[in-house]
Amino acid sequence: MRNRLRVLRAEAGISQQELALRLGVSRQTINAVETDKYDPSLPLALRMSKIFGVPVDEIFLDDWSPDGNRV
Repeated sequence: MRNRLRVLRAEAGISQQELALRLGVSRQTINAVETDKYDPSLPLALRMSKIFGVPVDEIFLDDWSPDGNRV
């Protein structure tokens, strides 16, 4: 799953540390999400959605297809 978290965070002028504090996670977690090394839980994704004021599917982009290949 790809995401636009880094772009949204930069547009909002929020550091990884500030976002982490607002979400109640570590800065390392934010970095792992931004570098596609970690997919957040649904509750965390929903909190991100509220902070940036966009739907979850505008932050996280589904690259799965029924045949098992990435889109």
